[in-house]
Amino acid sequence: MNTQTTQSESLTAPPAAPGKKKNRLIMLCLPIIVAVLLLLVPTPAGLEPYAWHFFAIFVGVIVGLIFEPLPGAVIGLTGVVVIALFSQWVLFSPAELADPKFKTAAQSFKWAVSGFGNSTVWLIFGAFMFAAGYDKTQFGRRLALILVKYLGRRSLTLGYAITFADLLLAPFTPSNTARSGGTIYPIIANLPPLYGSKPNDPSARKIGSYLMWVAITAACITSSMFLSALAPNLLALALVKSVVGFDISWGMWFLAFLPLGVLLILTMPLLAYWLYPPEVKVNDEVPRWATAELAKLGKLKRNEILLLGFVVTALMMWIFATAWIEPAMAALLVIVLMLWTGVLNWNDITSNKAAWNTFAWFATLVALADGLARVGFIAWLGKEGAMLLQGYDPQVSAVVLLVAFYLLHYLFASTTAHTTALLPAMLTIAASIPGINMPVFCLMMCVSLGVMGIITPYGTGPSPIYYGSGYLPTKDYWRLGTIFGALFLVLLMVVAYPWMVMMF
Repeated sequence: MNTQTTQSESLTAPPAAPGKKKNRLIMLCLPIIVAVLLLLVPTPAGLEPYAWHFFAIFVGVIVGLIFEPLPGAVIGLTGVVVIALFSQWVLFSPAELADPKFKTAAQSFKWAVSGFGNSTVWLIFGAFMFAAGYDKTQFGRRLALILVKYLGRRSLTLGYAITFADLLLAPFTPSNTARSGGTIYPIIANLPPLYGSKPNDPSARKIGSYLMWVAITAACITSSMFLSALAPNLLALALVKSVVGFDISWGMWFLAFLPLGVLLILTMPLLAYWLYPPEVKVNDEVPRWATAELAKLGKLKRNEILLLGFVVTALMMWIFATAWIEPAMAALLVIVLMLWTGVLNWNDITSNKAAWNTFAWFATLVALADGLARVGFIAWLGKEGAMLLQGYDPQVSAVVLLVAFYLLHYLFASTTAHTTALLPAMLTIAASIPGINMPVFCLMMCVSLGVMGIITPYGTGPSPIYYGSGYLPTKDYWRLGTIFGALFLVLLMVVAYPWMVMMF
């Protein structure tokens, strides 16, 4: 995330300091301007004024999340506080306010902090602690190096090594940005120079370009494959439950994407090898380098063994024990075990800024998304959307909604903002159309969140990391993003959809 912010600032910041301040001021004012303009628009027919006012502020928050004049957590918290302060006009119905037993101030605060009690938000936080364990013990680095050692002699098998490394880390790393920026990228950035492949140079095509493209593509695929591999997946889980009332478990998500995930994992490095071939096909230096790095790490340490046991235990509880223990509680249990055994210490918890930032961010987004349903906006939107699609075959309507949801990602530099802004609307519209298989539709929408990140150089957290590596020229990135993005969308329809219909 920091890489994305830094790159964005370096691309947009003009040389003169006054100009930079002016741009920042415009970005700060833009969400407020959008919200105020919507507040001035007459309330649409069939919608209560307070619901329209809530929506106006919600859109202002989404605009803020897209342009990020301030950190996302600040934007979300600001939206929640503003709504709570003006709850008489934007959150509560006249009937509620007329009830003498209704305590407006207390209910406003209760709503404002409701997201912090959401189990999905705590599951996200717990998964970040798992990632901290991988980083501190260097177990994640060890896994990646082992794969490179045994598969790194050929460019193609090296591509598979990178893919499998991401696959191994993904179930336990809820941020693909952390997974790529913290483990995968630092390792593979050392590989191209061994082949004489340099960034921002014609030699980049020797192998660096191929490896970087495989890495970002693998990150997108694994982000769709596992519920716990991408933070917005967990947000989507909460939104589906809030809007539709449908519970998606870790195992259900994994099973739904399994055939397509396996197909993509097995064929993607080869497809990239054909469409974006490296000039160097074989090299003996990379396995030697990985062997040397593994020798420096030495044998498995006590904490690495403990971490491995803990994450396997958590995975088993997430898949098989959800009837006895809430997934978020399972994550908290593992955190306690890591603290008691010394895998992590309390300072590792309190100093993990990324975890606390994401915790605050998602808690506010969950409250805002729930608020849309609370004020009746989602129900109204679903009714209006259903009228637009009236007369069409339910399957055609489902395809139209999915394709629109997928392609609209071109407008977003954040999967989180995309999920928050569009998923509730799409779910509500689909739920109001008779004949749509809602469990399958929900799963299709949710599992698309990871793979859609491939379409642009800003589509998901790791994108700016690999785009900024110097190995992926702009025209190449957009061309390949279009090809792979279209392929992923078609395969979602052709492979994943029939499988989900059969299973669910």
